[in-house]
Amino acid sequence: MMSSTPSIQGQILELRVTGCRKLRDTEIFSRQDPYVIVEYANTKLRTRTCTDGGRNPSFDEKFQIPLVDGLRELNVLVWNSNTINNDDFIGSCRVPLHKVLASGYDDASWPLQTRRMKSAGEVTLIMHFDVAGMKNKMGGKTGAQYAPSMPAPSPYAASSAYPAPAGYPAAPPPHQAYPAPYPAPSAYSTPPPQQPYGQPCPPQPYGQPYPPQPYGQPYPPQPYGQPYPPPSAAQSPYPPAPYPGAYPPRPY
Repeated sequence: MMSSTPSIQGQILELRVTGCRKLRDTEIFSRQDPYVIVEYANTKLRTRTCTDGGRNPSFDEKFQIPLVDGLRELNVLVWNSNTINNDDFIGSCRVPLHKVLASGYDDASWPLQTRRMKSAGEVTLIMHFDVAGMKNKMGGKTGAQYAPSMPAPSPYAASSAYPAPAGYPAAPPPHQAYPAPYPAPSAYSTPPPQQPYGQPCPPQPYGQPYPPQPYGQPYPPQPYGQPYPPPSAAQSPYPPAPYPGAYPPRPY
């Protein structure tokens, strides 16, 4: 994804250190000899020493600083050069680069402070930046440089690809109603009540014989004078008739 902020990586910032005013005086008996150091990333630049510059030295020196993405600030320090002892720290400040990177030009004086955050004078800087050149350089890049990289197709893509899914099977037919597991109850499903022993069976409808009895079970007793079933020919009280099927009337 392309960033909305233009890249300044490798672009050149032109810096001119013109001089200082109202510097804090670190000398008692003589005039101080100031110089300026500019720090940016791994770059460290130093002006010449302004001998006897006192509190208002003048330098008028130019520098070119290669810019780095993510760092938009200069660190400026002012020192007093000593011949015998160590150099004296006068003051420092941080200079933001937002204005010069946006408009291409910045001319201002920046206040200096001691390590105890006291005023130590000011330093004047003039900065130039080629905004148009940066835009042209950014616009000249092809869109392919900002397009997301796509992985190269694998030679095994065809062999490792899964087969296309088969269609779903047809829906099963609707369930058929199952036949009744048991037949409908009959009106005669309940057995008739058993008769006590010695009681005659209920009269049957005309022309309907008695139900067959299990093997070896006698028929229920019949009323007197009504033997059942009819006696055989050997037990009949009648003599054999001269004609088959004809019997004389029985004597009383």
